[in-house]
Amino acid sequence: MNNFVGKIPYDIQNLVHLQYLNLGSTNFSGDIPSRIGMLKELKFLQLQYCLFNGTFPDEVGNLINLELLDMSSNSLLPPSKLPLSLTKLKKLKVFYMYGSNLVGEIPEAIGEMVALENFDISKNNLTGKIPSSLFMLKNLSIVYLHRNSLFGEIPSLVDALNLTEIDLSKNKLIGKIPNDFGKLQNLRWLHLLMNNLSGEIPQSIGNLKSLTNFNVLMNKFSGTLPSGFGLYSKLEYFHIAINNFKGKLPENLCYHGKLQHLIVYENHLSGDLPKSIGNCSSLLELKIYKNEFHGKIPGGLFRSTNLTTFMVSHNKFDGEIPQNLSSSISLFDISYNQFYGGIPIGVSSWTNVVEFIASKNYLNGSIPQELATLPNLERLLLDQNQLKGSLPFDVISWKSLVTLNLSQNQLNGQIPISIGHLPYLSVLDLSENQFSGEIPSILPRITELNLSSNYLTGKVPIEFENLAFDRSFLNNSGLCADTHALNLTLCNSNSNPQSKSNDSSLSPTLIVILVIVSILVASLISFKIIKLYKIREQLESSCQLISFQSLSFTKSKIVSSMTEQNIIGSGGFGTVYRVPIDNFTYVAVKKVMTNRELNQELDTPFHNEVEILSNIRHRNVVKFLCCISNEDSMMLVYEYLEHSSLDKWLHNKNESLAMLDSAQRVVLDWPKRLRIAIGIAHGLSYMHHDCLPPIIHRDIKTSNILLDSEFNAKVADFGLARLLMKPGQFNTMSSVVGSFGYMAPEYAQTTRVNEKIDVFSFGVILLELTTGKKANYSDENSSLAEWGWRHIQAESNIEELLDKEVMESSHLDGMCKVFKLGVMCTSTLPSSRPSMKEALQVLLRCERGFVFGQRDDIVGEYDVVPFL
Repeated sequence: MNNFVGKIPYDIQNLVHLQYLNLGSTNFSGDIPSRIGMLKELKFLQLQYCLFNGTFPDEVGNLINLELLDMSSNSLLPPSKLPLSLTKLKKLKVFYMYGSNLVGEIPEAIGEMVALENFDISKNNLTGKIPSSLFMLKNLSIVYLHRNSLFGEIPSLVDALNLTEIDLSKNKLIGKIPNDFGKLQNLRWLHLLMNNLSGEIPQSIGNLKSLTNFNVLMNKFSGTLPSGFGLYSKLEYFHIAINNFKGKLPENLCYHGKLQHLIVYENHLSGDLPKSIGNCSSLLELKIYKNEFHGKIPGGLFRSTNLTTFMVSHNKFDGEIPQNLSSSISLFDISYNQFYGGIPIGVSSWTNVVEFIASKNYLNGSIPQELATLPNLERLLLDQNQLKGSLPFDVISWKSLVTLNLSQNQLNGQIPISIGHLPYLSVLDLSENQFSGEIPSILPRITELNLSSNYLTGKVPIEFENLAFDRSFLNNSGLCADTHALNLTLCNSNSNPQSKSNDSSLSPTLIVILVIVSILVASLISFKIIKLYKIREQLESSCQLISFQSLSFTKSKIVSSMTEQNIIGSGGFGTVYRVPIDNFTYVAVKKVMTNRELNQELDTPFHNEVEILSNIRHRNVVKFLCCISNEDSMMLVYEYLEHSSLDKWLHNKNESLAMLDSAQRVVLDWPKRLRIAIGIAHGLSYMHHDCLPPIIHRDIKTSNILLDSEFNAKVADFGLARLLMKPGQFNTMSSVVGSFGYMAPEYAQTTRVNEKIDVFSFGVILLELTTGKKANYSDENSSLAEWGWRHIQAESNIEELLDKEVMESSHLDGMCKVFKLGVMCTSTLPSSRPSMKEALQVLLRCERGFVFGQRDDIVGEYDVVPFL
């Protein structure tokens, strides 16, 4: 990559003997000059991954000697049709124009490009039918039309017998797989996933000798599978999930010992698993859940040396859990089957298991102490079994555990105090058992808790006495609480009759003493009230109010309402109050002490905030109403946002739901998340590109994004913000301030900043919105941004990284695009990140349903990649 900018020179036609022109991966913009069509000897033209935002000239069709044309990933091009003039290129062998905002239909004249071998116009917004002439090109080897809006049937006549790869996925195709595909003896890849195709798979497809990858995920296929799959070719990837297939799996899927991915979930497949699967040492991924398989799982499958994902839930498998499990397995899900017997002592050897899910089986016996020794375990679900006895006393080795569900068993005894020392446990369900005793006093910060239907006694710990846990303790007759919110008996509701008797027999002397003490206390309280009133009166008279908006309240109204009961937050930079203006309106007040005794570090951020917010107006920046100050304190008054901050909705869901009544409870679904991302982008784009001088925030994070009643996002907390002298110019800060996980690497290393550090932080928020994970996700030496880059470089299936709570088939494409935009924004080099204006345009196109260019095909060895 080079950082050339500007336009391609218009006098480029003077290079009359030029045969090779590669301007790809640069920042050239504007139009592609029409005079480029005068380079008659040109054979290779590469203009991929640029910032062209003008026209693509028809004159390119005059390059009669052209053999390779790469226009891929030019997402800033305006929506345009595939130029018909390109069909004149009779020598063209390779044509790439994926992710370049193509619309309209593929012309039937594409069949005139007789030399065409590699054809990739994927990831656009093309419509119409696939032209029948395309599959008649005898030299054609690779066809990528995925991620468009093509409809109709796949052409039935195929004469392109040299085809090796076909990808028609993520369109709107209907009908059957053409029988002529069975003639393609060189075909290695056939990807038809996420269409509306139906009917049976032709038997001839299973007999193809070169087929290694077969993917028909999410269609409407039915019938039995061809028996030849795997027998005639070295099958590696077999993905038929979410269809209506029935019958048995083909017996020879791993005949050549190459099968790595067996993904057949959500069908109606039945019978025993093929015995050959038990000897398939190459297998990495087994996902056969939600079918009708039965019988015993071949023993060798549990010990398959490379297997990492073992998901067989919602079938009718039986047998006992094996003593030994392959050390490579990290996800072991056998839930909703008919497994029986106890949890084996050999479970202590499952050291790499991250998720052990065995819900709804017939497991019995006790939970062995050996299970409590697994250090990498994050999710343990053993609910709806017949387990008995007490929990292991020492579970401190579960240092990674996040979710523990042992509900609907017959467990008894006390809840181990050691559960309270698990640092990451956030979901705990021990309901419908026979636990007794008190709830441990030292519990982690649980977000989802259910201890209902046990025999627990004593008082509920104070940290759970709020509406978020109103269903957590039901049907425990011995429990009490100090609040009605938990639907339990009040702890002080039953007074002692003996104490009443004693009270009635108090001596006259003691009564006189109590009266005197009461009078003294009342006098002291009155004195304090009067003193407090005078102090507040003096404070109000000494305060100065500077307004920046039209106000509906007075200075005294704000000052008098800043009571302890109205505090909603506090931190290193002061205290935040929710102040009522009338019965329906509130404002937020941030107060900081500014007397000489306090460090100036607490004072400066507030002056920054006043300076910046008093001069900006935007619907996606929190509205600054006024400033009230005196010698001792400064109070900044803002609009109050009903739905608090974004982090509470993404990472503290119970806390966000507690703010709403049951009739109002909503889910932060993907359309809301996308709207939030667009709102943040609008606010930052305004700050970076429309303010003079530009403003950099320096602390963009989910807790600084506030949400109004309609979930519109507003950027808040400008205490660390700075003004730039010029757009794009680096400023040097005296010290590094910010939040781990959101801080751009150049800022942490050099303290030199420009607006690209906000872009980095914004990218992290996009990753949080798409994955549901926190910014510090991964490990202590890494972050969510680095985790995202590693998955892109490893070419991981992005759909498997997304937040399952909001992932629906209709949103998958958009979520993947926003995830990739988040990765782009968190590039290590600032120059490789898009501007906020560019990022906003990408999100807006995503909202409108347009497909935009992506970099998933080229992120690899280098971190530096051009924008889109």
